[in-house]
Amino acid sequence: MTYCVGIKLNAGLVFLSDSRTNAGVDHISTFRKMIVYERANDRFMVLLTAGNLSISQSVREILQVEQLKDPDGEPITIWNARSMFDAARVLGQAVRRVYDRDAEALKNAGVEFNISLVFGGQIKGEGMRLFQVYSAGNFIEATLETPYFQIGESKYGKPVLDRVITPDTPLDEAAKCALVSMDSTMKSNLSVGPPLDLVEYEVNRFQSDKIVCIDMANPYYRMLHSSWGQKLREVFDSLEDPVWDDTHTDTPLKVPTAVNKPLKKISRPEEKLI
Repeated sequence: MTYCVGIKLNAGLVFLSDSRTNAGVDHISTFRKMIVYERANDRFMVLLTAGNLSISQSVREILQVEQLKDPDGEPITIWNARSMFDAARVLGQAVRRVYDRDAEALKNAGVEFNISLVFGGQIKGEGMRLFQVYSAGNFIEATLETPYFQIGESKYGKPVLDRVITPDTPLDEAAKCALVSMDSTMKSNLSVGPPLDLVEYEVNRFQSDKIVCIDMANPYYRMLHSSWGQKLREVFDSLEDPVWDDTHTDTPLKVPTAVNKPLKKISRPEEKLI
């Protein structure tokens, strides 16, 4: 399985991915799910992949040479696209190219054509953009209301992102939040695992020196892993236990209102003895 997250902020972009793949509990491998495309002072783009590994690897290879045509018939690639939207169109076309080549054979073998991608970055002349690309090659773009995308095993890491991430969140704080999100996912799902790839991109830099591979021996991650669990337990313990009347609390669980009227209790009839 996989877990990847891309976050778009006013200050920049954050990308995080795990690297575990598995085909059963006794067949676990490590494959990178992040690739960075960088040309200093021109463009910086990051691609995260989830789904069938062979499809993901094929898309990544084809993306290097895939072309679209502009209205004048000139080829558009990810390296000369004038906008991230056009670069995302090239990525979508690469997905469709792999589908046309492999989907029928995969179907005959009982394998679903399954791929999800997060693609984001900045091309000189426009602002940062972040997209989620689907198996059909179509895509959606992050907005102020939805400033992040997840692919793969997303449900365990979503709550902390929803509570913390806004467009105004600082980059380092967003990176911390992404790591907590990943840690929560790895805690609940063994199919997601290290090493982790993390990228921070600062707006209008068109390059990044904040690219790191994190294993379980990383001192910051070890601190975050232990502290998050401990602090979460402390916060939980600080909450009051349910109190059924208002004798000793201002927040009783049982309140005599029509809205909170309890369900009717049904008694089980006694069984007749034969």
